Amino acid sequence: MTHYIIKEQEAGYLCRNGKFLRLLAAGKYTYPKALGYGVQIVPMSGEVKTCGIPENILMQDKEFSARVVKAAVPDECIAIRFVNGAYKEVLTKAETLFWNVYEKNEFKLVDITQPCMEDTLPRIYMDLMPVKFYKKITIKDGETGLLYFDMHYERRLATGTYYFWNYGREVTCKIFNMKIQQLDISGQEILTADKVGIRLNLVVNYRITNPEKLVEKVDGVSGLLYTRAQLLLREQVGRFRLDELLNQKEELSAVILEKMKAGQEEYCVEIVNAGIKDIILPGEIREIMNTVLVAEKKAQANVIMRREEVASTRSLLNTAKLMEENRTLMRLKEMEYLEKICDKVGSITLNGGKSVLDQLSELAAGREFSMEAAGKTRSQG
Repeated sequence: MTHYIIKEQEAGYLCRNGKFLRLLAAGKYTYPKALGYGVQIVPMSGEVKTCGIPENILMQDKEFSARVVKAAVPDECIAIRFVNGAYKEVLTKAETLFWNVYEKNEFKLVDITQPCMEDTLPRIYMDLMPVKFYKKITIKDGETGLLYFDMHYERRLATGTYYFWNYGREVTCKIFNMKIQQLDISGQEILTADKVGIRLNLVVNYRITNPEKLVEKVDGVSGLLYTRAQLLLREQVGRFRLDELLNQKEELSAVILEKMKAGQEEYCVEIVNAGIKDIILPGEIREIMNTVLVAEKKAQANVIMRREEVASTRSLLNTAKLMEENRTLMRLKEMEYLEKICDKVGSITLNGGKSVLDQLSELAAGREFSMEAAGKTRSQG
């Protein structure tokens, strides 16, 4: 004899010689193994374990059928299983048996033939879905998306997050950046009209205006804009001599911008700005230009020095004329010089009845005379 104990949340399949007889509830059972009896004990929760017994055989037992519930899922749907009112899992199998004794099972069928999940499923369950069942598309700020079903254009997507069923139809999305973008055309080596090789860096700022037409007409808009700007740069720079190019850099940038704008409709973009960023000269040309620049600055400095000397001499001449015509002004000037002299000496001793100013003037005049006489004597010797 074999003893079997079935717990409260378990059930037993009583079989004899491989044939199902009935369902056993919780309790203690004894059967003779020699006569072919056997009991398969299974947990009475979640999906039913049939232990190899056909489902239709089990369902013929009233005790078994009263304790289970079947989830039938059509081909065009999936089922969301709720246990005791809470989300549990997604079901895709055509038929599944669940124990419905200690757990209350409920099933919500969801049609997945319509690509937009928002039309068939509450938003709170979208992130609970396994990733293999849906496709998530996120459009960031400054972007736009073109939605396609089976490679056919459907509509434009604005900023946001979108969910689509990954069943029945192929869902794809092309995302475009609608912000102003910068295109750098760097290191362009070009010969000027006087056969001087230079390198230029050009910058083009553009913005996509019509993504629907863009995908139909243009493949790789940035590459096409790069090539067009490169050709325009070579065409325009080749017409200028080096000196002209350096002097008319802004005018050349304006011409390139105008010509780029002329073809913007063809590329479904708006050219916001375009201009030459850098002009890089060969080493020997830079040395020559630096030498010329130094010479020009020196010449300008000499001119300024001469101009200042002439102005200073003219000012002295005007002062002398004023002092000659106005004795009071001359006396004031002498007093100014006397003040400066007094600042430099510790003490002054004067004799006679003349004023301090007169004696200092005679002293200064006598010193100038003695210095002039000494200079003549040295020249005669």
